[in-house]
Amino acid sequence: MPLLFRRAAVGSANPAKIEAVRRSLARLAPGCTLEAVDVASGVSAMPLAADELRAGALGRARAALERTDAEIAFGLEGGATLDGERAWLTGHVIALARDGRLGEAAWGRMLLPPAATSRLIAGEELGDVIDDLFGRKESKRQTGAIGLLTENVVTRTDAFADLVAMACAPFLHPELYQPGPNRRIRTI
Repeated sequence: MPLLFRRAAVGSANPAKIEAVRRSLARLAPGCTLEAVDVASGVSAMPLAADELRAGALGRARAALERTDAEIAFGLEGGATLDGERAWLTGHVIALARDGRLGEAAWGRMLLPPAATSRLIAGEELGDVIDDLFGRKESKRQTGAIGLLTENVVTRTDAFADLVAMACAPFLHPELYQPGPNRRIRTI
């Protein structure tokens, strides 16, 4: 059953993120319009912890809802998590409906090269580090670190599109996410 949303927003001006939402909505909510809104995440430019990634995604979704008349908004946040001497590329997506219903997804970790890890720990943004390592410009607005590191087998848009679809699960199957005797529905 397709999603019944007719108006959606994404809290980003990044073409890779916009295309990820557009791609998923084309399959899950045919005919749904999408408005991109450049909003702040409310977290650091280079999130380095899972809770910060989630907070950034939620901040983007909330801001997109506040600035549009969308029925649902998506916040997409990419970053890394640190584990000792290693850094892992990861991302988080929040789907937030105007009525407060929430869906979310986070993808698995991809090990980043040691050269990137040391620079992230020193405070640099991953996009800048990857651009430098690969001799590119603005890769985070295109294929992203994941695309460059996988020879475009998986791009940033691909990874985020999968997360957007996963974050829509509570809207696709609301009966499974309904509150019950031992469950509470997640709302904002």
